[in-house]
Amino acid sequence: MRPSSLLFLYLIFFHGFSPLVESSYLDYADALSKSILFFEGQRSGFLPQDQRIGWRGNSGLSDGWMYNTDLTGGYYDAGDNVKFGFPMAFTTTMLAWSVIEFGDLMPPNELRNALVAIRWATDYLLKTVSQTNRIFVQVGDPNIDHSCWERPEDMDTARSVYAVDAPNPASDVAGETAAALAASSMAFRSVDPGYADTLLGNAVQVFQFADNFRGAYSDNAHIRDGACPFYCDFSGYQDELLWGAAWLRRASQDNSYLSYLENNGKTLGADDNINEFGWDNKHAGLNILVSKEVLDGNMYTLESYKASADSFMCTLIPDSSSSHIEYTPGGLIYKPGGSNLQHATTISFILLVFAKYLDRTSQTVNCGNEFVSPVLLRTQAKKQVDYILGENPMGLSYMVGYSNYFPQRIHHRGSSLPSVKDHPEFIACKDGSIYFNSTNPNPNVLVGAIVGGPGEDDVYGDDRADFRKSEPTTYINAPFVGALAYFAAHPNPS
Repeated sequence: MRPSSLLFLYLIFFHGFSPLVESSYLDYADALSKSILFFEGQRSGFLPQDQRIGWRGNSGLSDGWMYNTDLTGGYYDAGDNVKFGFPMAFTTTMLAWSVIEFGDLMPPNELRNALVAIRWATDYLLKTVSQTNRIFVQVGDPNIDHSCWERPEDMDTARSVYAVDAPNPASDVAGETAAALAASSMAFRSVDPGYADTLLGNAVQVFQFADNFRGAYSDNAHIRDGACPFYCDFSGYQDELLWGAAWLRRASQDNSYLSYLENNGKTLGADDNINEFGWDNKHAGLNILVSKEVLDGNMYTLESYKASADSFMCTLIPDSSSSHIEYTPGGLIYKPGGSNLQHATTISFILLVFAKYLDRTSQTVNCGNEFVSPVLLRTQAKKQVDYILGENPMGLSYMVGYSNYFPQRIHHRGSSLPSVKDHPEFIACKDGSIYFNSTNPNPNVLVGAIVGGPGEDDVYGDDRADFRKSEPTTYINAPFVGALAYFAAHPNPS
């Protein structure tokens, strides 16, 4: 869809966009490759020789020193230099789930790159749970970090370490970490069974921590100021306990986790809050995941999860009598609060996963006034994916480096400051402000990054300061990897 003539001129003269050349088709394979490459731009730690995003350098090499432990590695969650364990674990789970469901559709080199992206996270997550009855949940003081505009390679702000020791609770982070390690064990099972065993064994232990000491990590007084308001647990820790148990069940086939899901579903609110899926609220994804047990194995004791999954799917179908998800005029799923594309990518992914599960058993979803087929679910997912890649009222790809027309001024320190390769001199905390305030395009292209996206009116202004729209995050990208893998192999839903 071409932008209107006025918008067209506005974009060219005020933002440097050049939508003159439009692709006649969407190259899902190219988008898949770039969606995985993005994670190399988010790496913390000592970078390997095969690092492909060459403007990044080593960073955070002393992380963990104050606890006399190695906490190097992992990912910065977004455009800052903090390692938040809660969204990082969710990112890892979604990358692993992408490989589990759609890895067989990926070209071999991209499957390898996806596994490398997962392992960069899991190697770090294993460090966070390496001490008995303790989980490291964060590295970096966000309040200090956010007062600077500084390259990760230049970081001289406090690398505060936030740890939760039993009996203080961290059910949310620990439960999500258990899910991440369990799901990743499945992704690695066929290529590195020894590593898969290590991941699964640690998942079992960290889940016990999550379940034995119940509560939200951000309710701990010594954690709250670091985690909030950025990644507080807003929706409760109960969903992460069920989510962790569901992944342990799937990865291990241990019946104790089946019993856990059967016995704790009601008390831990499996029937609640099913209208969202993201780093904080796992209910919709949980219900989809557990539905596989019902559909494949006739596990009717879990039928309530399947019923909740059906209900959620019906809310996404505009013609359904129970539809209540908000869409922009251009057709994008919209939820207020910023980083909106996180909803579009996670929901696209679980639409495709649920369609896959239904296909295997030739089932549809009863939405009252209509029966919804797997094809319709995939069609809904494709609309979101295509919107993100450029079929939207702006004619803009919200994936950086994809097509000729994408955001130039993303809210990302490393991308917006001169690289250490081009400008080896130290750039201090406040000295980066000139680059933040500049109207110039970012000098370093963070290929594959998906920004927060447009507002409810489909408008995107390409403003570095508007972080709710212009900041990329790992958890926006992670589920998109799976969705793109599907459409690269099946461009037309059927």
